[in-house]
Amino acid sequence: MRSLLVALLGGVIAALPAQAQQLRPPEPSQVPAAIAAILQGLDKITARVSRFEAPIDQPVRFGTLVITVRACVKRPPEEPPETAAFLEIDEVRADANSAATKRIFSGWMFASSPAVSALEDPVYDVTVLDCKSETTAAPSRSAPK
Repeated sequence: MRSLLVALLGGVIAALPAQAQQLRPPEPSQVPAAIAAILQGLDKITARVSRFEAPIDQPVRFGTLVITVRACVKRPPEEPPETAAFLEIDEVRADANSAATKRIFSGWMFASSPAVSALEDPVYDVTVLDCKSETTAAPSRSAPK
């Protein structure tokens, strides 16, 4: 009985390196680069929910907020799902003399756990939904002639 158990365990241990090679993470060239983050914003005053795209390194307005996505990463389909984006969020405050901006958030936001790193604002909520890559972008249509 003992020799049978040792033989079975030896076979399982010998098979582990072959399985580990199959579970290797994909090469960086296989993961498409993100061109935008898909965000969701909530205006708590009007209870209006908006879904919008924020291109990487281009500021986008949502109410009085200016959101700039610096990075957006998404795990490959064979791994547990997770999407994260590095956001810089500024609030534009209109004073009597000029419009001043104040940084109210800078950091990573996670789609699966929005409360881990959330925007704390009395008027707005912003959450990350997904990353948009060149392969997920819809093909552009040319204008009819």
